Amino acid sequence: MALQVNVHEAKTHLSKLLARVSAGEVVIIARAGKPIARLVPITERPQKRVPGSAKGKVFISPDFDAPLPESVLEALEK
Repeated sequence: MALQVNVHEAKTHLSKLLARVSAGEVVIIARAGKPIARLVPITERPQKRVPGSAKGKVFISPDFDAPLPESVLEALEK
């Protein structure tokens, strides 16, 4: 279960809370008892995106933007 603290306590003890988060704990910051933010540890940095890395892996049909059949449209409107 995550630790919940109010905004004032979070401001006062931010360094201690960050140490707990670094150790893997989740801290919820609340205002008037209502959760408004979550501090979570960063586990790993996302890899940089490489433009064109999906080339040859994605297929888009030539008729991808063709109108849907009436039966499908009727099912979506229900």
